Amino acid sequence: MYLSAGNAFVVSLAIADLLVAVYPYPLVLSAIFHDGWIAGSIHCQISGFLMGLSVIGSIFNITGIAINRYCYICHSLHYDRLFSLKNTCCYLGLTWALTVISIVPNFFIGLLQYDPRVFSCTFAQTVSSYYTISVVVVHFLIPLLVVSYCYMRIWVLVIQVKHRVKPENKLKVKPSDLRNFLTMFMVFVLFAVCWAPLNLIGLAVAINPARVAPNIPEWLFITSYFMAYFNSCLNAVIYGLLNRNFRREYMRIVSSVWMPRLFVTETSRGATDGVRSRPSPVINNE
Repeated sequence: MYLSAGNAFVVSLAIADLLVAVYPYPLVLSAIFHDGWIAGSIHCQISGFLMGLSVIGSIFNITGIAINRYCYICHSLHYDRLFSLKNTCCYLGLTWALTVISIVPNFFIGLLQYDPRVFSCTFAQTVSSYYTISVVVVHFLIPLLVVSYCYMRIWVLVIQVKHRVKPENKLKVKPSDLRNFLTMFMVFVLFAVCWAPLNLIGLAVAINPARVAPNIPEWLFITSYFMAYFNSCLNAVIYGLLNRNFRREYMRIVSSVWMPRLFVTETSRGATDGVRSRPSPVINNE
């Protein structure tokens, strides 16, 4: 199965979203049910680390997706060279390496702490003002500007193609490319909307902790926090709403849960039919 560069970044984004589901979220639910953290300090640090890894990994992967889409649509002549298999692996490795490097200082500064307001071990915004400002700028504002620039340029090209401003021998945006672009654009918009309140609160607190921190309503912080982490659940919904292939696979998953015997039968039949109708090697090579 061939995995394109664009899909590779989408898979990487899905992994970032799943990080919080497999470990931190169950511990948060346990803390909610017991009205306090009962898992111990080590699990608290691991949970906070994975949450940070998921958040920063998500924004870096969303940035990578935007750059990939920008190169694919606006610089198609150089796309295959820029996003070859080797280069794509290097980009993904660099993305996750930068993500890990961004999280490591939390252990030395003591920023990962349990917050009883949200029942989570998370990044404490009031421990270091300079670090909090750098986190908001480097991990949110700069990627936001980069992604906004990429998608703005794509929108300009799409409008030019639609109104035939571009000459006939220039790039034509295919409908499938446009649908994929709209899907990832919606992922970016929802990420920005969900994470902006928490980042703005953190930036305000870091600039003037003594005055701002006591005046922020608890309900506002709690709402912004859970709104931010709820974003990890929204990407799958966006894929299902805007992508026909995802909708079809979702239906297959639901069918396998409710009617497993029928699902196994159809899968076996599909595999048998695939063997019978397998094309010749010549056609495969073509």
